[in-house]
Amino acid sequence: MIKKDRLSNRLTGDILGGLTAMLVALPSAIAFGIIIYSPLGSQYAGKAAVAGMIGAVALGLIAPLFGGTPRLITAPCAPAAAVLAVFVGQLVAGGVIPAEAIPFYVALVALFAGVIQFLAGRFGGGKFIKYIPYPVVAGYLSGVGILILLGQLPKLLGLPKGLSLWQGALQPIAWSRTSVFVGLVTIAAMMLAPRFLKLIPAAIVALLSGIGAYFALAVVNPALLTITNNPLIIGPISSSGLEAFRTAMSQWSHLGLINAKDFAMILVPVLTLAVLLSIDTLKTCVILDVMTQSRHKSNKELMGQGLGNIASSLVGGIPGSGTMGPTLVNLASGGQTRWSSVFAGVFAGLVFLLLGKLMAWIPLAALAGVLIVIAIRMLDKNSLQLLKHKSTIFDFLVILAVVISAVSMSLIVAAGVGTAMAIILFLREQIRSSVVRRKFFGNQKFSKKRRVTAELSILESQGKGTIICELQGQLFFGTTDQLFTELEPHLAQCSFVVLDMRRVQSLDFTAANMLKQIHNRVKEKQGYLVLASIPLNLPSGQNVRKYLASLGFTETGMNLKFYPDLDSALEWVEDEIINTSSDGGKGARHAMNLGDFEFFSGFPEGAVEKLSVTITERSFHPGEKIFSMGDKSDQIYFVRKGTVKIGLPLTGGMIHHLLTLSRGDFFGEMSFLDKGMRSADAIAVNDVMLYILSRKQFEKINRDHPEMAGIFFERLAHAISQRLRLTNIELMAMEEG
Repeated sequence: MIKKDRLSNRLTGDILGGLTAMLVALPSAIAFGIIIYSPLGSQYAGKAAVAGMIGAVALGLIAPLFGGTPRLITAPCAPAAAVLAVFVGQLVAGGVIPAEAIPFYVALVALFAGVIQFLAGRFGGGKFIKYIPYPVVAGYLSGVGILILLGQLPKLLGLPKGLSLWQGALQPIAWSRTSVFVGLVTIAAMMLAPRFLKLIPAAIVALLSGIGAYFALAVVNPALLTITNNPLIIGPISSSGLEAFRTAMSQWSHLGLINAKDFAMILVPVLTLAVLLSIDTLKTCVILDVMTQSRHKSNKELMGQGLGNIASSLVGGIPGSGTMGPTLVNLASGGQTRWSSVFAGVFAGLVFLLLGKLMAWIPLAALAGVLIVIAIRMLDKNSLQLLKHKSTIFDFLVILAVVISAVSMSLIVAAGVGTAMAIILFLREQIRSSVVRRKFFGNQKFSKKRRVTAELSILESQGKGTIICELQGQLFFGTTDQLFTELEPHLAQCSFVVLDMRRVQSLDFTAANMLKQIHNRVKEKQGYLVLASIPLNLPSGQNVRKYLASLGFTETGMNLKFYPDLDSALEWVEDEIINTSSDGGKGARHAMNLGDFEFFSGFPEGAVEKLSVTITERSFHPGEKIFSMGDKSDQIYFVRKGTVKIGLPLTGGMIHHLLTLSRGDFFGEMSFLDKGMRSADAIAVNDVMLYILSRKQFEKINRDHPEMAGIFFERLAHAISQRLRLTNIELMAMEEG
């Protein structure tokens, strides 16, 4: 019973939401249809109104079925009206296309725009459309708003055909008092209705107020009740909705006239329309997500919108998008699922079939009043706030440039300006953010291979000869000079230049050429350029290693090294510095005796011999585990020969590398001190020989030779403090970097 009640409440909410959304969307759809075909003259107003209604029906029925974003209402919209009105105006001005064929070209633009939307959704283009910079979108929509405003003011003033807005505005004698009165009443009702009538959509109140004002004037001027040749109303519409539908469908009879030149002519409007409708839809979806705490599927929604626009164009309707006003009304009226959107289309269809003929009496000034308020609300007034901060002045200039190009030239030109500005904004942000994430010298950042004191002393004293840069972002022509500027002061003194490329997102030919210049500078002084963590595949699909190899970046005799990660690169650099600065690496093949360890140097005479009695020896093969995380142990290990890696085991058999230990070092001191469990795995990298001392064995020595135990713990504490000091140096360098 409870489930049945929920379904009943949901259905009721969807029906009411769809009905109220239709009441908002349908008048706007009629007005947008008239805007599109206004360059053809008032004789096309009836056909234009029909195209708007058919668009509302087709979009309302098809888009929600295949898109599925709950509560989203798809209907003809202002951006589509503005783009197509400019397109129709250009066709009329060109004089090549006959007037009766122009609706076919409008349908063709809408059809291909829908196809592009569908393909964009099918192949994952939704995520890219959302990344168009806001200043570009704000400028474009503000430009659309101004164009609609300028286009509707002549209708508000009732200017005669042939008289431009600028000429008519200065000649009040040419104004129609009826149009001005009806338009002002409509505007006032549109703006005041939300304050007093919460349940009825403002657009409906405004339109009814405008119609009421018109018929009130008709009482004293009976000529207003004439439908034929009346320039103040929409005018005659076909006798029935079905007949109007058949008339709209007849436009496809011009299909045989189209040629390759026509396809080239519609290309820019198609692309502009597809992008604008997609942005408008996804913007509405994002706001709907916030209000309903849901998450739409952008790619699926684009596919639904594309199919809706395809269907609308095929049956003679105008295109549209997920629109904000009707969607919010649907939400407020109880709409809960996508079926509320379908009901909006159903109700629009019923109005079209049953009441379509009555639409002929809607005053054009009333529609103009509704559209003027919509246009004013489209203007992004918040953009003026960008002038308050120096960092955002350029964003304001982007908005202004798009608006000016839209108003003074065309929306199609504005689309090109917007695209260029988007590129400039991208370049600005990339250049603003440093391509060098952090920068260190060799005495500030060390590999995970632990060094004995003598080796550390060498690395610290010669650390200024190594520069390490962690790179990030886009390495392209806009940021490569920034990288070279960061490195150039150090190239004269550094023998090793290490570039960590793990966070690099792209690399172009200019960046590769800059790397060559850096390499040549380093090679001149017999140094090395070391490239670490080169991404095999960037988000673009580019394999950087192969790309660099194709440009001649190979290790063969070039003083160039590649390593899979930064730690491996630093380990190689450190080994090179140590091996060329001392003979520390020459005896690495031989096993050390206990007395040779730096840890035991300076022990009292005979102490090492006493320790050696309790110490055991053991060998491990490559890959063999010395101990595992979680093992209970109290042993400390001294590396006589070979290399040991310490790592944390991860899920899936992966191991996170913590540090590397080599000949002369020791490990396992924490369990030796607290007799606790091992906190990581220890694995032999190659053939390893170890001295092993357990805490239990050591305590026997402590009882007999307490002075020797004191020295042992003092050395252990000193070694741990040295390691902490080294960690502190790295942390300070990271803070400064």
